[in-house]
Amino acid sequence: MDDKKPFSFTGTGSEYFKIWIVNLMLTIVTFGIYSAWAKVRRLQYFYRNTWLNEANFDYHGDPTAILKGRVLAVILFSMYNVSSGLSLIWGLVLLIPLMLVMPVLLYKSLRFRAINSSYSGLRFGFSAKLSESYKTFLLWPVLAFLTLFALAPSAHHRLRRFQHGHARFGTSHFQFFASIGSFYALYGKTLLLMLGLLTVLALAFGGGFATISELMNQGADPDEAKAAMAGIFMLATFLVFVLGSLLIGPYFASRLQNLVWGHTELAGHRFGSNLGARGLLWVRLTNLLGILLTFGLFKPFADVRLARYRLEHMWLEPQGALDEFVRDAEQEAAAFGEEAAEIFDVDIGL
Repeated sequence: MDDKKPFSFTGTGSEYFKIWIVNLMLTIVTFGIYSAWAKVRRLQYFYRNTWLNEANFDYHGDPTAILKGRVLAVILFSMYNVSSGLSLIWGLVLLIPLMLVMPVLLYKSLRFRAINSSYSGLRFGFSAKLSESYKTFLLWPVLAFLTLFALAPSAHHRLRRFQHGHARFGTSHFQFFASIGSFYALYGKTLLLMLGLLTVLALAFGGGFATISELMNQGADPDEAKAAMAGIFMLATFLVFVLGSLLIGPYFASRLQNLVWGHTELAGHRFGSNLGARGLLWVRLTNLLGILLTFGLFKPFADVRLARYRLEHMWLEPQGALDEFVRDAEQEAAAFGEEAAEIFDVDIGL
């Protein structure tokens, strides 16, 4: 077995800042129309600066198709918002066709992204059936909702299996072999962390509530006491949200990346990831501070830092020579015929 081939990211914040600021200005001037072209420029920068085994990735998406998808999504959701505002019944009536069309749009969005992505000049692909899209994006989310999210890990597992298991590189297929149990284990550990956080906050703020209640019993102004209790409750809620996002979010995101890519193969070549929760927490926390202190101007630098950290903790473990595999894949794809995006393929920003 050959040594692991690590991913690397060569972009810099200063380079991407120039692209980001132009994209932002043109998007504002054109009232959002340029956002489709901005997305292509952004993806091309990040793809072209992502390297594996001395070859890089690329993105070839058509901004017109992206704009078409966004206009379609805006029209659909605007119709739903207007109808639901007029009448609850009309909102429910329009919700049904919206739910039926969303799996189609999400399927085409995944297909569009895959077909317009390449590595070493060879395009990726996506070969799922539309019926599988309905199961993934409609049936399983509905089942998760009806079971009070007890089936949420199963729905998430189905989503990742749909995305990874039906992807292709040329004519070579990806495989996804993570178990449903591994997703339940991840969700269970995350839930325990959330409960632990809530317990710590409850103990921390419990003394404040107890003190205010004691003052009320001793004849303190009820209105002032109620206002103080409301303030403590709002502060506790805010801290739960912030700490949950900063502490539990990186844990879940890092373990999910390691789980998904650690159970993904491409024609026998195994991917891997060892993303650390503490390292991701540090990157996210410092990114947040940088964005706040610069009034948002640190955002492109934050995006580059996050992309580099996540990518540089991933690798591909090839079975044999990776160069030979890519060369053979290019020959097979040329013999099979290169797949092109259909005219009705759209990208709705999945």
